[in-house]
Amino acid sequence: MPFVSYPRRLRELAEADPDRPAVTCDEVTLTRAGLEVEGTRLAHHLATLGVGQGDFVTVALPNSVDWVVGYVAIWKLGATPQPVSSRLPQRELQAIVELAAPKVILGAEPGSLGDSLADVPCLPLGFRPPEGTLDEPLPDITSAAWKAPTSGGSTGRPKLIVTGDAAEIDDAGPSQQGFTDGGCLVMPGPLYHNGPAMWVCAAILAGSHAVILPRFDAEATLRAIEEHGGTVLYTVPTMMKRISALPDEVRDRYDVSTLQLVWHLAEPCPPWLKQTWIDWLGAERIIELYAGTEAQAVTIITGPEWVEHRGSVGRVALGEMTVRDADGNEVPAGTEGEIWMRSTRGTPTYRYVGAEARALPDGWESLGDMGWFDEDGYLYLGDRMADMILTGGANVYPAEVEAVMLEHPAVRSAIVVGLPDEDKGNVIHAIVEADRAAVPESELLAFLAERLVRYKLPRTVEYVDEPLRDDAGKARRSALRDERL
Repeated sequence: MPFVSYPRRLRELAEADPDRPAVTCDEVTLTRAGLEVEGTRLAHHLATLGVGQGDFVTVALPNSVDWVVGYVAIWKLGATPQPVSSRLPQRELQAIVELAAPKVILGAEPGSLGDSLADVPCLPLGFRPPEGTLDEPLPDITSAAWKAPTSGGSTGRPKLIVTGDAAEIDDAGPSQQGFTDGGCLVMPGPLYHNGPAMWVCAAILAGSHAVILPRFDAEATLRAIEEHGGTVLYTVPTMMKRISALPDEVRDRYDVSTLQLVWHLAEPCPPWLKQTWIDWLGAERIIELYAGTEAQAVTIITGPEWVEHRGSVGRVALGEMTVRDADGNEVPAGTEGEIWMRSTRGTPTYRYVGAEARALPDGWESLGDMGWFDEDGYLYLGDRMADMILTGGANVYPAEVEAVMLEHPAVRSAIVVGLPDEDKGNVIHAIVEADRAAVPESELLAFLAERLVRYKLPRTVEYVDEPLRDDAGKARRSALRDERL
């Protein structure tokens, strides 16, 4: 296959159509030629700071054009971008930097990481290479790993997930995400998360215009689709809920007819919410993906398939998956167990730095998710093993209770955790982002009681003002539980 490096692919796109927009965030747009020049200049500067092939560069930049320029510059040196949230507390950032040992940190203020890391160069948000920095093309080079995102998992300890994929692309192959040369991706998700980063990078490499929102906003997402003619939208159920909650007159104000595909992933989507989107946009535009950042295996389901297999996340499209019981035995269709995955490509899809995989000798690995297959080979997700609540001898999966709470129009987000109880072992505690006056506790519990069996009902309800999930749909249940203990 005609594989070429990411830098070469971007250079060829710039040469073919230099004035076509490559990336937009807020009011800032870089053309393909502009991205090539800015990326090359930053790469030359990073090289003077010691960045070379195989090195990590930590990217602590917020959603911005600078984020994309940083990735391009790192690839041009054969190095690996290692993204983290720009809002990480200093202690968490220090832990990741100590683990990754990057040559440079993009997005951190010089001297902000303490004396132990004072020798690591930091380039703050808005940094531009000094006047006179070279902008001549660099030798073509391919990063052995094109990304190395982080994950705290259920332990809270950081680990790097270094991809097994080099920074190279099949120059003649179709985009797996449906991107086209001249198309447009609208990305409202945070780029330090794996999914949003993958979609933005794939879009730009396919020749699509990546329109990045600085942060998620429901109406701004629709506005961006209309303004830029978005053809692909990346979402997570948290975003879908907030967009669908917009008043009809606001949502209908925007022309979204250019949309060809709406991807959603990262967290389970309540069936009622997915049905709302199918009713709005049509099943043929909706597509869902389930996988870990580790990418051992992937399932995909289209909207029409989902209508026939309501609640499923699809059939295995890459690698292998199986469901097993606690003793490691495969279970029959319709029986819930732990989901195990295995790559079939012959080379590792990732490696951990700072952790060990939960793996069997024959190559099967688990990310801790529960689920089951139906008779047709479609996968359905339960919850993560670490999140399951045992209360009075019964298993309660938080995602099920949360999905029902989100059906209430006044509930913006919700997290369910188990708190210790002498009688039942644990009781269910609901943390709800909502206005108590709009949905009093008695009303919320009555709403849930019409939809859930009694033992799944929260014993206590706590109201909060701040979002419980980030814009990527992620929440740290264990941290929220620990805070309440």
